[in-house]
Amino acid sequence: MNRQIRRVTMFVGVLLLAVVINLNWVQVIHGDAYRNNDANARVLLDEYKRQRGQITLQTSGTPIADSVATKDALMYLRKYPSGPVYAPVTGYSSLYYGQSGIEAAEDSVLSGNDDRFFVQRLTNLLTGRDPQGGNVLLTVNKQAQAAAYQAMGNRRGAVVALNPATGAILAAVSTPSYDPNKLSSHSADEIRKAWDSYINDKNNPLANRAFTETYPPGSVFKVVVSAAALKAGKTPASRIPAPNSLTLPGTTTQLKNFGGEQCADGKTDTLDHALTISCNTAFAQLGIDLGVDKIRSEAELFGMDGNDFTIPVRVAGSTIGPVQDAASLGQTSIGQRDVRITPLQGAMIAAAVANKGSLMTPYLVAEEQGPNLATLSHTDPSTLHQVMDASQADQLNSMMQDVVNNGTGTAAQIPGIKVAGKTGTADNGPQRADGSYVNPPHAWFTGFAPADNPKIAVAVIIENGGVAGNETTGGLAAAPVAKAVMQAYLSSIGIK
Repeated sequence: MNRQIRRVTMFVGVLLLAVVINLNWVQVIHGDAYRNNDANARVLLDEYKRQRGQITLQTSGTPIADSVATKDALMYLRKYPSGPVYAPVTGYSSLYYGQSGIEAAEDSVLSGNDDRFFVQRLTNLLTGRDPQGGNVLLTVNKQAQAAAYQAMGNRRGAVVALNPATGAILAAVSTPSYDPNKLSSHSADEIRKAWDSYINDKNNPLANRAFTETYPPGSVFKVVVSAAALKAGKTPASRIPAPNSLTLPGTTTQLKNFGGEQCADGKTDTLDHALTISCNTAFAQLGIDLGVDKIRSEAELFGMDGNDFTIPVRVAGSTIGPVQDAASLGQTSIGQRDVRITPLQGAMIAAAVANKGSLMTPYLVAEEQGPNLATLSHTDPSTLHQVMDASQADQLNSMMQDVVNNGTGTAAQIPGIKVAGKTGTADNGPQRADGSYVNPPHAWFTGFAPADNPKIAVAVIIENGGVAGNETTGGLAAAPVAKAVMQAYLSSIGIK
């Protein structure tokens, strides 16, 4: 009898051990796989029975993403009141396609799963209250964002504006945009139909042109070269070589100004005037004379170090690319060859000059809040790099004012307010046999206002919005957008 009891006991013990092993195998080793399996409806239902937190504009208190109660199995529906306007910032939260933008970067707070909510979750469990997500407050200015979106229309491109004194992002627009409401629907058919429409659209509305797309900056890069020249001992009045045609070293390639135009006397020009009229030959030779080390070092101080970073949304790295020889350095020095920047980087270039040479770290999230509205964290402004000293920044500020007052950027002028800026017309895409480009160039403008007390720095790119080599047409396309954004923001803070 005892032997039989022992056998039964051992058998039961083996079964219990098997159960324990299986539980650990399922819940620990394969727990994440089962939890994240698309067929696991329990996780989905649990997520949607919790009210996701708001994404709100801090200065106006305007919610740009919210969750509303429904009567279906998924208890809350994500809503974006001005969906396409803020899509590059909010991103989307979708049943089938996950999250993007702030929805992804701040998911732990918005979903309520952040470890900092442990006490709140425990309290909810004990009291039987429904759990909620926390809120995220953004730095975006409502008036600047609306002005940027309206001014861009359906043209392909982007606008980014910064507070140069803090690094706070005041506007971030990418066009053509998309409606994140269509991806947050509870209808599988509607979601997939919208997704297919977006990914098959040749204009690629899901691309975040403001933060993750990079472009050749064209003559916007001349601001960086000018800063390097001032550091090397040049002044705005210094005369630099400015031939009508420049043979790139070691080649037979002739670099010319648009339409064979002459800069000053066709031999030399002042640094100030060369920037004002955006003289290509002058800046190509200036970059060659300064050398690749000075140009690369200066670009890196402005933020062009090739590394991605977060704001907390991912931002693609900007770079001058490889520079093999003096000829490629000449092309690099006018923002062509392998130079690539994001529109955010374009705004950072202007912001560094505006802020007396101090480049602040860009940021988008002003504050994180718990479900009870208590502050979890807030962002303090921080210096990224001291790009140049204040006197050099003041000189460059004055030179950029000349661009707007007397040069290629006159379309950015605001009556009664001093504006500084730089235009850019950047060749891009495939080339013909004769070296000309198939696509029209990108049109750029970067600048700040008021130039004597800067409150906003802005960059605008309009893809294929210029005429090859003509800085004036680039300025005419992009500068009016920057003007509208600067005016809207300054008006919102009482400057008219």
